[in-house]
Amino acid sequence: MSQPATHLVKPPGGEVVPHRRGRAYGAFPDAMARGTLSRQLVLRTTLLVAIVAIVLSAITSLGIYQIQMQQLDQRLISSAGRTQPTSTGRGDPFGFGGIGVRIYSKGTTGAYETAGTGDLSDEALAQLAALPDITAPATVHIKDLGAYRVVVHTDSNSGVKVTSVFGLPLTEVVNTMTRQLIMAALLTLASILLAFFAVRSVVVRSLRPLNRLAATAQAVSNLELDRGEVTVPRVAAEDANPTSEVGRVGQAFNHMLDNVEGALAVRQQSETKLRQFVADASHELRNPLASIRGYSELTRRSRDELPEPTQHALSRIESESDRMSTLVEDLLLLARLDSGPNLDITRTDLTEIIVNAVSDAQVAGRDHLWRLSLPDEPVEAMADSHRLHQVVVNLLANARTHTPAGTEVTTSLSREGQWAVVSIHDNGPGIAPEVLPTVFERFTRAEASRYRKSGEKSTGLGLAIVQAVVGAHGGMASVASVPGDTTFTVRIPLAD
Repeated sequence: MSQPATHLVKPPGGEVVPHRRGRAYGAFPDAMARGTLSRQLVLRTTLLVAIVAIVLSAITSLGIYQIQMQQLDQRLISSAGRTQPTSTGRGDPFGFGGIGVRIYSKGTTGAYETAGTGDLSDEALAQLAALPDITAPATVHIKDLGAYRVVVHTDSNSGVKVTSVFGLPLTEVVNTMTRQLIMAALLTLASILLAFFAVRSVVVRSLRPLNRLAATAQAVSNLELDRGEVTVPRVAAEDANPTSEVGRVGQAFNHMLDNVEGALAVRQQSETKLRQFVADASHELRNPLASIRGYSELTRRSRDELPEPTQHALSRIESESDRMSTLVEDLLLLARLDSGPNLDITRTDLTEIIVNAVSDAQVAGRDHLWRLSLPDEPVEAMADSHRLHQVVVNLLANARTHTPAGTEVTTSLSREGQWAVVSIHDNGPGIAPEVLPTVFERFTRAEASRYRKSGEKSTGLGLAIVQAVVGAHGGMASVASVPGDTTFTVRIPLAD
């Protein structure tokens, strides 16, 4: 089942209501809120700094490692050139846990004799004896000792293989590189964090003019531009300096606002003149219309003596003068409400108003089914009882006029939060979607969408008066309609 189409209207000078095309704006989001330009700039710049810092740390660490390895290799070659292991040498000939050993391998039995140290295990000696010639320092993992940089010289004499091994441990290099990597990681992390906060501060400061420009745009978007004189804010002079990109935008924005304010002023003057004209014309028309009505009523005494065409003409003059008087009174009321409503606001019982209005509607529309839905407790609002009664009467007359005989019209009263809610629902043919958005505008007629009884005439001002009176009370009026389901809803602030 389709949902009823809904249209809300805004009371003149009242609070913002849902029909406005814009939306209310709150405070600006935090600089790091998702989707903000500042967040993107900060994160992307910090990522770039992080990549550069990591690459520099990696290159620096690799360079230090290469330098230390070169220094270790030079010391190893230098020490091996001046040190010869002997059969009586014991321990560490180089210092720092270095080794210098000569291994004698006899035949193929694997038996060997050593000279230079007695600190190597048999497994380590067997591993070293199996090494080939290594003239340039190379890394060898020695059993039970770990990684060493070694040079090896082998020689065979009378079936005895002599293997001379010189080596220095990599422990110092590894320890130094470990400390270097830890320090590099800490410094890199610190530099990334420092860059993050520094970039965030710079970005926030740099975007302040843009944020102020956005604040001005938001303030303008929240102005009530549909009526009345409007003072449009401007971008500050320091943010409209054409030497910067944002300044050029601010300058153009101020120029646009100048044009907008000028156009609004011209429109306001035109509307003021038009309202004054309508008010003056309506006031001046009251007296001649009253005279026409009076003279047409005087003819009733001798109307039977006149020819039938003349009788019909006089009755039409009386009927049309009555209708024109109603139109003039409605126009005058709208003009008064536009220029500033003068309402007699008192504590008003809405229940009594609705009961009286529905009773009158029953007399005027006996071919309709009239229903009431009222709460057990009285509902009171701060309102002008006469004008509010006029609102309910107009809505009921609209339902009676635009729905066929047998239509059920239900009038209900309820409370919703701080509002007193009056609803008039009917199961008539509904309002066409193209008419719905303008149904509360002046001289809007719905002959194309709603049923109209023959002989019923409308000024097209009834719902406009509803909107104007409700708006003057600080309330709002709305309508929802699909075929077979039309509801007019009026909300008035409850009495304290």
